[in-house]
Amino acid sequence: MQIASYSFRIRSHSADQFHEFPHKCFFLDAALLVGRVVISALGIVARCVRAFESDEVRAKRAERNKKKEFRSLAQKISSYGQGVHQRYPTGDVIVSERDLAQEFRKRPDVVITALNLLLDEQKVQRAPLSGYWKLNV
Repeated sequence: MQIASYSFRIRSHSADQFHEFPHKCFFLDAALLVGRVVISALGIVARCVRAFESDEVRAKRAERNKKKEFRSLAQKISSYGQGVHQRYPTGDVIVSERDLAQEFRKRPDVVITALNLLLDEQKVQRAPLSGYWKLNV
């Protein structure tokens, strides 16, 4: 039977190292505090800029955000149609406005606007039945 032997090296600390430790912690805490103050100040400045912007600038920003949302939804609808076509490759992909609104958790008028964007790009066609669209995939 073999007995394992372990050796430990005892590390000696000088008195100077113990005196440096509290100073290092103080500087670390100070750096974190300065970082928090800077981040908070930037947040306050961003809120003030938005609070004092004109109605015209606010309206333009809202319009840009809406366009971005419509474009994003149009891309999701297109991807959805491609996924359905991959699962069922032999037929056309026909979707209803109401089903898409439920699928993407959006209001039907938002879905219709996104479908009209796709219509302009010729990625969809109106189906003969009202409220239904054929996705060109």
